[in-house]
Amino acid sequence: MLSKREEERRNQLEVVALDELVPEDHLVRKIEQAIDFDFIYDLVKDHYSSNNGRPSVDPVVLIKMVLIQYLFGIRSMRQTIKEIETNVAYRWFIGYGFSEKIPHFSTFG
Repeated sequence: MLSKREEERRNQLEVVALDELVPEDHLVRKIEQAIDFDFIYDLVKDHYSSNNGRPSVDPVVLIKMVLIQYLFGIRSMRQTIKEIETNVAYRWFIGYGFSEKIPHFSTFG
């Protein structure tokens, strides 16, 4: 029997945790469990001013973005940003929600 969806649910609002949408066996979950990225703050603290300038992008986020690019074979940072914007697992890994703006690719330039 041929079925046709009568209702379009693209605009349906649902309350869901981002964590629920990332499969338990996804590579980014395994990396998050295996590596404590807090050591990065100690490595870069001398390169940031504590009392002037504009707020920076979290250095752990920047490292994780490059890691996504490398691990998943994405050829450019511009493409990596596009992938992060649409991939729930990548957003989860860098700690960004659905509505947060991903850093611009030129941040790496």
